[in-house]
Amino acid sequence: MRDMTSFSDAQRDMRYAYFNGGAGAVASATAWLVSALVATFVSSTGGVVSLIIGGMLIFPMSVMVCKFVGRPGKHSEGNPLAPLAIEGTIWMLLTILIAVGVALHKVEWFFPAMLLVIGGRYFSFSTLYGLRIYWAFGATLALAGMLLAALDASVVAGAFAGAVIEYAFGLGLFRLQPDAGRA
Repeated sequence: MRDMTSFSDAQRDMRYAYFNGGAGAVASATAWLVSALVATFVSSTGGVVSLIIGGMLIFPMSVMVCKFVGRPGKHSEGNPLAPLAIEGTIWMLLTILIAVGVALHKVEWFFPAMLLVIGGRYFSFSTLYGLRIYWAFGATLALAGMLLAALDASVVAGAFAGAVIEYAFGLGLFRLQPDAGRA
């Protein structure tokens, strides 16, 4: 077990292992894009299902991206922030059930609800990675979700909004000066 000497060491380890979280955001953006394309060319329900299935692939895809760019895609054993990542994932999975329930009432509300769910999760990433950009990321997703719901936007608009926002912030996270190595 690796001893993290400070909170900032634990955050540095997370930033290094997962490339500031950019790999996960790009993997998530790709899931949103696929679901937007399915919603456009197949059906609204297909778009919903494809985001749920794609969401299950985000972490494995992000690990592959990390390894491709020379990062481990795994935090150090004993990193005290690991439970926060797991707890955030459990919270997100439970709230996805709310988004699915909303979609059963009105499918157009699924993607705005998911934008709120994912936006809420990203707020905790500010602590996980020690990067304030996650406050802006979470707020942008949440505001987009509220705006799309208020405008009664189409399923396709909601899915593409998620893809665009996730790609923009994901690529921005890759551009941040990466830490040179583990703590």
